[in-house]
Amino acid sequence: MFKASIYVNYKPSVLDPKAEAIKTALKRMDYDNVESVLFGKYFELVLAAKDEQAASAQVDHICDALLANVNMETYRFELTEISEVKA
Repeated sequence: MFKASIYVNYKPSVLDPKAEAIKTALKRMDYDNVESVLFGKYFELVLAAKDEQAASAQVDHICDALLANVNMETYRFELTEISEVKA
């Protein structure tokens, strides 16, 4: 079994209004040293796959098809082999 930790963010060329709002609020709170803010989505999936390559291919397909708008967002993921699902 594998756990996929998936991070989805806007592409650098796309304006992220939530991140800009957070950055503005931080400046109003006198955190003037904050140069940039990245706002995104985080997902965790647990997969029963025969090996890491199969799990990686499946997660990649899931991200392309459902979790990320590939026109505006990028994603990355990390796979961790796990022995059992923790409740």
